[in-house]
Amino acid sequence: MPSFEKTYWVYILASRRNGTLYVGVTNNLSRRVWEHKEGIVEGFTQQYGIKLLVYYEAYPDVRDAIQREKNIKKWPRRWKLALIERMNPEWRDLYADLA
Repeated sequence: MPSFEKTYWVYILASRRNGTLYVGVTNNLSRRVWEHKEGIVEGFTQQYGIKLLVYYEAYPDVRDAIQREKNIKKWPRRWKLALIERMNPEWRDLYADLA
């Protein structure tokens, strides 16, 4: 029997180290980040040049991913920065690491 399990991703993009942040959720992280990088996604990320993938988490259940995204969006900025720093202290663009 085929598996219909998906992975859902909560991610944070940044304009630069300690720059403007964007929190999102998607079922295809590499495609979604590519869309942000290419300016295909109109709105906040395009307006502020937010193109660096600096953080992501995987979830098997879309409801959990959406709830996590909502929670992170409500966090104070310093909490978001600390979250990024724990996973990615160099603030590298993690997009290149996606398979």
